[in-house]
Amino acid sequence: MASLPIMRPLFRPLPALAAALLLWAGAASAQMTLFSAPAGKGRELTVYSSLDDDLAAPLIAAFQSRNPDVAVRYENLLTTELHDRIVAETQAGRGTADFAFSSAMDLQVKLANDGFARPVQTPDTPGWPGWANWRDTAYALTFEPAVFAYHKPSFAGREPPATRADLMRWMAEHPAQAQGRIGTYDVARSGVGYLFLARDQELYPGIWSVVQAMGRAGVQQFPTSAALLERIADGRLAVGYNLLGSYASDWARRHPDLGVILPRDFTVVVSRVGLVPMAARQPGLGADFLAFLMSPEGQGLLSRTLRLSAVSLEVAGQPGPAGGMQDLAGLRLKPVPVSPGLLAYLDRATRARLLARWNKALAGE
Repeated sequence: MASLPIMRPLFRPLPALAAALLLWAGAASAQMTLFSAPAGKGRELTVYSSLDDDLAAPLIAAFQSRNPDVAVRYENLLTTELHDRIVAETQAGRGTADFAFSSAMDLQVKLANDGFARPVQTPDTPGWPGWANWRDTAYALTFEPAVFAYHKPSFAGREPPATRADLMRWMAEHPAQAQGRIGTYDVARSGVGYLFLARDQELYPGIWSVVQAMGRAGVQQFPTSAALLERIADGRLAVGYNLLGSYASDWARRHPDLGVILPRDFTVVVSRVGLVPMAARQPGLGADFLAFLMSPEGQGLLSRTLRLSAVSLEVAGQPGPAGGMQDLAGLRLKPVPVSPGLLAYLDRATRARLLARWNKALAGE
């Protein structure tokens, strides 16, 4: 079993009414699936996750093959609901999930920073990349690049944009083809889209020239990956900017007209973050599940079965299907570190300034 150091919680109790309302709201929206223990009645692991049930099922089946006496109560939540449920249940003194797995890196780090996660060391902790582990409390478990997606027939006979400079050049040289046919996330509604924009601003001084050019070309904004990828696959959009690579890669396998490029100037990488809550009812089971996801078997499943590239260097270094996406060698990869620096993205004033600059750049100001 993974070791569980003792840590004093740093949270303050919520008023009883506020805690009760948050608990009710979370319970009302959660989608719960119970995976029965293969060996019959035994221990129960509770997981709160933003990963869809069908994608989580292979992970749970593999974990249960190692632990046949464990039933898994799996609750699929929106990322904000997941955070709020853990906070409310902890502060109400009721106990909470044994493991939390979310694509909202900032909210997961906030849980850890605020004392709602306990340190856990697994057999793979010593070899885990430093950027992917904050104080053994929050671990990045996937490696998901921001990519360009494109409609292959729209670029027949020429190369699609592979850098931000290429994208600007294409928009300038082919205004008729580009007009209204560039898509990206609505950064005011998409958490990952906002995170990608914030990292672009930090890494690339010329990003606002790119945004202004997309604004002149009538860029379309969407809150979800699926809405963007559907329109690229059928040709309504020619290029998608800063799409989550795991979803784009999966769509490309099923839609032959959709291509994916990892930007060659730099590639922002985000992760899904796992942690064991401080108030977990079964913290040992939560630590065991975390250890499984960090193991070569768990990382291989995340990479191959779920098409989410792995953090584990043993898996992520493999080209082709084993790595979940194309070979990452030679790219300027810029992972978002799992650290309190992510909390800046939750600051309301910082967010308001970035969104205002985005809207002004799109308007040509």
